[in-house]
Amino acid sequence: MSTSVYLEKPDRIIIFRALQLGDMLCCIPAVRALRHAFPYAEITLTGLPWAESLVKRFPDYFNRFIRFPGYPGLPEQPFLPERFVSFLYEMQSLNADLVLQMQGNGSIVNPMVELFGARQQAGFYLKGHYYRDNGLFLEYPGSIHEIERHLQLMKHLGIPQQGKDLEFPLFPKDYEDFQKADIPVEPGKYVCIHPGSRGVSRRWPPKYFAALADMAVENGFQAVITGTKDEIFIVKQVADAMKYKPVIAAGETSLGAVAVLIKQAYALFSNCTGVSHIASALQTPSVVISMDGEASRWKPLNDALHITFDWTKSPVFDEVAEGTLKLLNNKKQPKLLQEGII
Repeated sequence: MSTSVYLEKPDRIIIFRALQLGDMLCCIPAVRALRHAFPYAEITLTGLPWAESLVKRFPDYFNRFIRFPGYPGLPEQPFLPERFVSFLYEMQSLNADLVLQMQGNGSIVNPMVELFGARQQAGFYLKGHYYRDNGLFLEYPGSIHEIERHLQLMKHLGIPQQGKDLEFPLFPKDYEDFQKADIPVEPGKYVCIHPGSRGVSRRWPPKYFAALADMAVENGFQAVITGTKDEIFIVKQVADAMKYKPVIAAGETSLGAVAVLIKQAYALFSNCTGVSHIASALQTPSVVISMDGEASRWKPLNDALHITFDWTKSPVFDEVAEGTLKLLNNKKQPKLLQEGII
């Protein structure tokens, strides 16, 4: 491996990224490159409590998970000051050779990550804000895709990329959970509609999802609505607005079971949220509605398989309906043919 003159080979690495599912999946190509460069390093992820399941899903990339107790200025979870001192002690006890700040531009967290006590520190920085001036920090590149952003950091560190594809490994337990859910669907004969999103401002109106779901039914597919327990009210709004009766698969399935459901679907219709990245990883065609004005940052990279609509620039339902109809009538989807589904 050709490395930067500044980066010494690390045996113990900490990755700090305390974000949600979609954000985490978008950094996997960078983590894959990191693991390929340092196959025997011990890599610890510190992040939000849910991310412990991510470490279990990617055992080839991560060795350990440490729960992050929050920090002032980070909105993803409440700050737990009573746990913060013990958290820092745990981080320092790792005696890390390298900590990678992959949270964001570093304006808030770079001073905190310094307290982890790693021999080397790398990541992103913003001009005018603190960072360790050691040549390992990259000025935060704006206006590019999230996958590209973290691969640029790897390149800055002298670490070659190992592809840009997302991943979401599926295990026997996921298929067992899917079978237990007993969702009445036939592979390749249904579409998933996921109308929820953690942020209210990122949710496309339920009536539009209902219209797409009806369109799918009229083109010979089952409509399956997915969501978390907290999104049941949105799921109900979509179902109530439909002309046809959908299959409701929301609230009672594990994340792994939902991923199996998406993998076996003809297509996914969703907001730009975690499931859209799962569909990208599993190569399930999708229609993605971006409501936050950052479609170029988060959309699936494969434009041949995924259609992304930036609703902030063109809030025209007919355009979405036209793109959806083309997808529904594409009876030669390579993924489905290859898997023998159609």
